[in-house]
Amino acid sequence: MSPRSADPTVRTALLEAAARLVAAEGPRALSTRRLAAEVGTSTMAVYTHFGSMDEVRRAVRQDGFARLEADLDAVPRTEDPVADLAAAAAAYFATGLAHPERYRAMFVDRPPAEEDDPGAEVFTRLVDAVRRCLEAGRFPGTDAGTALRWAAEIWTMVHGMVTLAHSRLLPPEQVWSLLTDMTYRLVVGFGDDPAAAESSVEHGYGSRVSR
Repeated sequence: MSPRSADPTVRTALLEAAARLVAAEGPRALSTRRLAAEVGTSTMAVYTHFGSMDEVRRAVRQDGFARLEADLDAVPRTEDPVADLAAAAAAYFATGLAHPERYRAMFVDRPPAEEDDPGAEVFTRLVDAVRRCLEAGRFPGTDAGTALRWAAEIWTMVHGMVTLAHSRLLPPEQVWSLLTDMTYRLVVGFGDDPAAAESSVEHGYGSRVSR
């Protein structure tokens, strides 16, 4: 009798349940029995898809960042690098807003120090977007570390806005407006012409909000 193949729908359900548990109660809430009970399956099903609970935790973060990368990659590339940078920030924010439990789990549970962090690929995309603005002359500066620093500031801004939206202290529409305004002020701070920055940011965010 051949072994049963792993059902991808069960794997997805396990990842979603694990993300909910980590987001709500922290990594220590994860156990084989708890996860199986959340999904309504057996503990053996957990081990069919994941070799250990550490692997479950890694898979939750990997899946979350892979989805975020895919959403960033789906942003069309235009001739306006500042608009594209704003569009990437908008895509990141929209993803975090739409999947709060997954997003929280991505940042609550950190990877072991000896392992590569899947979030590095997201950062690389932001660095590349900033570098395009530098190469196009929209942002002055040729220092090798400039793109890294400014990409980190973009990420900090968007991550903070996602966190603010999750707290429900402000309605999502108001957070969108704040994010748009902060993006404009940040790119002007990077050295972009204010009028060009306003046009590019509004184009990048599209009809989501108006400044």
